[in-house]
Amino acid sequence: MGAYSEAYRLSLGDPERFWLDAARLIDWSSFPTRALDDSGAPFYRWFPDGELNTSYNALDRHVERGHGDRDALIWDSAMVPARRRYTYRELRDEVARAAGALASLGVGKGDRVVVSMPMVPEAVITMLACSRIGAVHSVVFGGFAAKELAVRIDDARPKVVVAASCGLEPGRVVRYKPILDEALELSSHRPDHVVVLQRDQARAELRHGEYDWQDVVPGAAPADPVPVASTDPLYILYTSGTTGKPKGVLRTAGDHAVALAWSMGAVYDVREGDVWWTASDVGWVVGHSYIVYAPLLVGATTVVYEGKPIGTPDAGAFWRVVSEYGVRRLFAAPTALRVIKKVDPRGAELAKYDLGSLTGLFMAGERLDPETYQWASDMLGVPVIDHWWQTETGWAIAANPRGLEPMPVKPGSATVPMPGWDVRIVDSEGEELPAGQEGEIVIRLPLPPGALATLWGDDERFVESYLSRHEGFYTTGDSGSFDEDGYLSVMGRVDDVINVAGHRLSTGAIEAALASHPAVAECAVIGVPDPVKGQVPHGLVVLKSGADADAADLGAELVAAVRRDVGPVAAVRDVTVVPALPKTRSGKILRKTMRALAAGRDEQPPPTIEDPAVLESLKPLLRRTEPHP
Repeated sequence: MGAYSEAYRLSLGDPERFWLDAARLIDWSSFPTRALDDSGAPFYRWFPDGELNTSYNALDRHVERGHGDRDALIWDSAMVPARRRYTYRELRDEVARAAGALASLGVGKGDRVVVSMPMVPEAVITMLACSRIGAVHSVVFGGFAAKELAVRIDDARPKVVVAASCGLEPGRVVRYKPILDEALELSSHRPDHVVVLQRDQARAELRHGEYDWQDVVPGAAPADPVPVASTDPLYILYTSGTTGKPKGVLRTAGDHAVALAWSMGAVYDVREGDVWWTASDVGWVVGHSYIVYAPLLVGATTVVYEGKPIGTPDAGAFWRVVSEYGVRRLFAAPTALRVIKKVDPRGAELAKYDLGSLTGLFMAGERLDPETYQWASDMLGVPVIDHWWQTETGWAIAANPRGLEPMPVKPGSATVPMPGWDVRIVDSEGEELPAGQEGEIVIRLPLPPGALATLWGDDERFVESYLSRHEGFYTTGDSGSFDEDGYLSVMGRVDDVINVAGHRLSTGAIEAALASHPAVAECAVIGVPDPVKGQVPHGLVVLKSGADADAADLGAELVAAVRRDVGPVAAVRDVTVVPALPKTRSGKILRKTMRALAAGRDEQPPPTIEDPAVLESLKPLLRRTEPHP
């Protein structure tokens, strides 16, 4: 057996041995005596009698081992512009003071802290400060509107909210504080305190109970790491639900640390001292796992970038960062590469930089199409590795294990399941399908360390959303197939969540925004293929009888409603008024059928369709849907 086959076999056949061995990558206050407690299945507990502190593992232990002067974090803002470096000792001290400041505001073990910040070092510092004192952080992407932020505040019920006064986008300043103020007006929960990082580009007015970061953090008494149980919550990260209500994915401390430390070496071949850059945002799971925690757990240097792939200032932005800091491994979304390719197809900007340090490019967040794979391979001359995972799983379900046993790349495939992930392809009845046949991708329980433990405050929804469709299996919501070599290809979602530039968005939330317009009777949103963003939402609305609305004005108002309620990340630009929507007799809108038509596929509607003529009337519209510029 090769190294991968042996590891995969052992992880499924003897998970106790496999994961207790992996647990030695982490320093524990109390080393676990066993790996898995399955007595409460389907609520599994990893390393149930272990104790540790994640912040200590990410920072203090490297300082204690003599690596305090190594760079831990490099911040590069193409927006300010600005640069800042933190050694492991400096970052530990900053985190300890931030943790002390939170403690002085009454935050303790198990309390929640909502973080709404752009890509600045203080976002990372706040996350690590929470884990240092056993608090639970919930980072909310800065691009969300007040309504979405309010929902998350009400669900997490934080003791403190930490925010920035603004974020920076090409050509504009996004004021975060007014969004937070509105969210707090909308929410029923009131945090005890708000801490605001003031940025010179747009300083915020503070009210009673709100504090300037500079007034409470730099002078705070440093807090020591607090040991927590392996099964204690580390963070809540909200992901889209098909009902429009976000789901709070709950990650627990011990298994999270073990899984990420193991994956950093086995999947990415990144070790201490390597410079690693994940071009994402801390508001998304990729940022949690591979900007903040994983690189610091193994003693690598993590790059935090505030900017875009293009326009800050040009299509060479990524390559400048790689060259300037000697990045060895880069992790990005295919959307970023497609945008760069569109602006600089021949690599003129890329040619300006020395990329000799780069040895691999990893892609995730959406399917890596073969054309983009080939372009990146040709331009960079390094392995381009696709892999697949989800907010819920926290790390790669399927990947090419470059540090364990590098495998040949097959364009269009995420390669093979990683140890711990017992992946199957099944039909709608749960029967396993042979190689070559596409079906639902499911994972046999228990999920390995690092996956979600449950949904915050909603065990019932956790079971209903992920575990109820096929008994004994986690339903990924994606479809795909294995080939004869055991390589997995992921084709797309089977539910009504769409993937816009690597961001999972609920069509239900977008539809709710469209439906809020007084002229709209009903609506549907489908994901339409886009060469840059992967998918973009296309809204179809039916007007109320007698509604008198100018088409241009209505379209602008509906787009504005989505920006207001969901946020600009939803990228809705196309809203079409139609006479009726195709439905089943029970009233279910045929979104899947419409998605297929928009993607250029003919798909038979279900036999329960109420009026086939309605669908026929929409076919010309759906088939001529054009990608966004």
